Amino acid sequence: MTLLKVNNLTKTFGGLTAINNFNLELHPGELVGLIGPNGAGKTTVFNILTGVYTPTEGSITFSDESIVGLKPFEITQRGIARTFQNIRLFSDLTVLDNVRIAYHPHVKYGLTSAVMRLPGFYAEEAELTEKAVNFLKIFNLDTKKDEIAKNMPYGEQRRLEIARALAAQPKLLLLDEPAAGMNPQETHSLMNMIKWIRQEFDLTILLIEHDMSLVMGACERIYVLEYGMTIAHGTPEEIRTNPKVIEAYLGEEVPHAYSR
Repeated sequence: MTLLKVNNLTKTFGGLTAINNFNLELHPGELVGLIGPNGAGKTTVFNILTGVYTPTEGSITFSDESIVGLKPFEITQRGIARTFQNIRLFSDLTVLDNVRIAYHPHVKYGLTSAVMRLPGFYAEEAELTEKAVNFLKIFNLDTKKDEIAKNMPYGEQRRLEIARALAAQPKLLLLDEPAAGMNPQETHSLMNMIKWIRQEFDLTILLIEHDMSLVMGACERIYVLEYGMTIAHGTPEEIRTNPKVIEAYLGEEVPHAYSR
């Protein structure tokens, strides 16, 4: 079974081709990496998958449905959530409200109930708050639920962003450089958390990351982009020793210590 299938994806901006005939296939439960030099087009792929950009050419099928042309919130409702390279929390809201917001695409009350503050609105909002608190407990953030998000340490903001994405109840989670700005110990903890998230929430995960210890230690398959084109695809061991990848990106063969 295929969860996500991308065929011949191309994106141009004026005369610049950012993505050129990119193909990707994800199966349920996989943890797959997308790597490449800065400017290779990795985040552009994420932006297309989440509806920020519309592809110039190509098709994207998610759970047997085309998602090309859908708005970002419509894609989120269908089961794709993401984090960002630069943390994008609602920085002036509380930790709890950041997670509560993620549940709202799934609320059942309508506009009239919300405006008139009918009993159904209050009942569902109370249930939503309870779910959000319980969710924060999973990430050891419940004791900070009333803190303003921007006042939290960097590592906790990263965890909150991942928690918010998961609260949207996705089938596919896109992580854009989650280890950016982290030290080796934090990166190792993050790698274990990503593996745990995949199992605990029965998720498929697509990961963009420059830290090869995380990529090689967590991912089962890896796609490598350069100048918007796929130059390699395979297991961590195949990518680690691929001459094209070494020349274009790694610079040298990744040590075996980084392998899964």
